Amino acid sequence: MNTVIDTDFNFPGQQSVYKGKVREVYTLQNDLLVMIATDRLSAFDVVMPKGIPYKGQILNQIATKMMKATEDLVPNWLIATPDPNVAIGHMCEPFKVEMVIRGYMSGHAAREYKAGKRILCGVPMPEGMRENDAFPTPIITPATKAEMGDHDEDISKEEILAQGIVSPEDYAVLESYTYKLFERGSEIAAQRGLILVDTKYEFGKTKDGKIVLIDEIHTPDSSRYFYAEGYEERQAAGEPQKQLSKEFVRQWLISNDFQGLEGQQVPEMDDAYITSVSDRYIELYENITGVAFQKAAVSDIQQRIQDNVLSYLEQYAS
Repeated sequence: MNTVIDTDFNFPGQQSVYKGKVREVYTLQNDLLVMIATDRLSAFDVVMPKGIPYKGQILNQIATKMMKATEDLVPNWLIATPDPNVAIGHMCEPFKVEMVIRGYMSGHAAREYKAGKRILCGVPMPEGMRENDAFPTPIITPATKAEMGDHDEDISKEEILAQGIVSPEDYAVLESYTYKLFERGSEIAAQRGLILVDTKYEFGKTKDGKIVLIDEIHTPDSSRYFYAEGYEERQAAGEPQKQLSKEFVRQWLISNDFQGLEGQQVPEMDDAYITSVSDRYIELYENITGVAFQKAAVSDIQQRIQDNVLSYLEQYAS
């Protein structure tokens, strides 16, 4: 299967390369970043051995569409998208926290709740909630930003400020931006017949001190969506919600005795399963954006990316 798992480009003016779980970021002179969304699949903070066809294109195109749909509320790092898998933007110093916001008690929050916890990241969760119930108001439950192979860790606002990870003034901006983005994301989702359940945002600071949104936004890797139709009925009946997110991969891994814990082996993903995951990501794209997915040419993805980025950089320099 033609996928992009790893890249090794040498662009003009290239100064450094950072490789995250899914994205690879090339820092160029003139404070430009080239971010390449690979087809790597990460779950439980572990990168799976095989890539998912079109996944990088899907994530990049959802993220860039959503950045354009929210740029009137929150400034972002994006300048251009010269290739389906590539975003180019301003260099930023990332904040070392992810701003996770939850409108519903699902996923990690639900697992913590079932374990008897009633405080998550310093935020109380009401008694008597059922999995997938809406919180009275959305809650922010930050996480520390992990390096590849490490686990993101829950952290409270109070700990972030006490440890000096983010200044009180900057954190107030991150908090405000997070609520604004989640409200807009929820509105966009509702127009598509979806519920934005939870998501995470990452922010950075430009050289001139401006706080901007970076990385991905409202993608199935960073967000969880429910179908709005039938939500109330399923909750009343105690049935699982029909959802759009990467949770289906996590559940498959759990059913195959893998949760990223020490000593556990990643289960084998055969070609049929890989294809089914790719099909699911395409379904996610079309539901989230409301437009048909157009598959990019994949005969030589690396060459395509290189040609498109070089062409853009030539125009940018002229």
